[in-house]
Amino acid sequence: MEGKGPERHDDAHLKAEATATRPKRARWPVVVAIVVVLVLAAQGIWSRRSAHAALERAAVHASQTSVEVVHPQKSDAALDLVLPGNVQAFLDTPIYARTNGYLRKWYADIGAHVKAGQLLAEIDTPEIDDQLRAARADLANAQANYALSKTTADRWTDMLKSNSVSKQETDEKVGDMLAKKATLDAARFNVARLEKTQSFQKVFAPFDGIVTARNIDVGALIDAGSSGGPAKELFHVAQADRLRVYVNVPQAYAQQIHAQQNAYLTLTETPAKHYPGKVARTAGSVDATQRTMLVEVDVDNRAGDLLPGAYAQVHFALGTGAARFTLPGNAFLFRPDGVKVATVTPDNHVKLVSVSLGTDFGTRVAVASGLQGDEQVILNPQDSIVNGAPVRIVERKNAGGARGAGGMSGASGAAGGSATTTASAQGASSGQAGQ
Repeated sequence: MEGKGPERHDDAHLKAEATATRPKRARWPVVVAIVVVLVLAAQGIWSRRSAHAALERAAVHASQTSVEVVHPQKSDAALDLVLPGNVQAFLDTPIYARTNGYLRKWYADIGAHVKAGQLLAEIDTPEIDDQLRAARADLANAQANYALSKTTADRWTDMLKSNSVSKQETDEKVGDMLAKKATLDAARFNVARLEKTQSFQKVFAPFDGIVTARNIDVGALIDAGSSGGPAKELFHVAQADRLRVYVNVPQAYAQQIHAQQNAYLTLTETPAKHYPGKVARTAGSVDATQRTMLVEVDVDNRAGDLLPGAYAQVHFALGTGAARFTLPGNAFLFRPDGVKVATVTPDNHVKLVSVSLGTDFGTRVAVASGLQGDEQVILNPQDSIVNGAPVRIVERKNAGGARGAGGMSGASGAAGGSATTTASAQGASSGQAGQ
């Protein structure tokens, strides 16, 4: 009995320790589960908050209109007005025949450089030759008749002094002499006329130039230019060492073009080369149909780089007047209360600014007043844009080619402050006038 006491005591102690350890091991899964639940809950709450924040940012982003902006460009320098021009030779003459016949020979072909008075062709005119011979025979007959009548009249005048003949008979002889004199004069004039007509057998160059057309060949029937029917030119001669360039200047710029004003030409095939010229004269009036003024620009072409009949672009330097800045034509809003531009404030909101327009240069328009020069002006603003609307500035697409759409259309536009317009300036001008 005594020996079993300590054993029972040890068993009880072990059972107590096992009972104390068992609850601790059972609590660990519960703690882990609680921690996992809390982590998942926190992750879900954070994801929802992030999604909500992203949604708010997307909503704010969607509420802001994306816009492209430009800055007003200073227009202190002269602006470049470019208009299409028609290049013509300074002298350009079709040469027609002045007598009938057949072409005997020609001496100048197309492209030949001829001098004034140089023989171009010979015409065989047998009918004119026969008429001239007959006229000379008539002249000789008239001379003989006049000589006889003059001698008779002189004799009768001498006899009248001695009263050998009557006064009536003497007057008749003198009158016959005067009639023969008139016949002689007519014969002389007829011979001179036919000699001049015969001289037209030879066709000469009227001035120094280039033969640009030859429309006849040996043996061709030649009709005089005034013989009726459609006239056919023999040659076409142009003097191309000096050229006339005719330009139709829109009414909006007519007051800025004057005689002796400098200009220059460019060709599509050689845009980098300039051909200097000078305004020789203007029509001084606007055509009622086209609303343009005809201007003639003279260009020295002794080098022969320009060809008559070619298409060229004529550049005129125009002053900007009182306008300090220019903007692209697609930056303006035409509202009932006047012309406005939409600008972007530092906090990215719209501010509408009223402006006064100056000269319309086609792709660019001068702004006479309303701008300070540091504004960010919105390109292609929506018609519904209002003050205070939130916007977001984005980089301009195709920045290199933006000049063609709303900026300078010439390379000098960005650097030198000069704008280049084209023939479409008329459309922009009339559109502005309609406002």
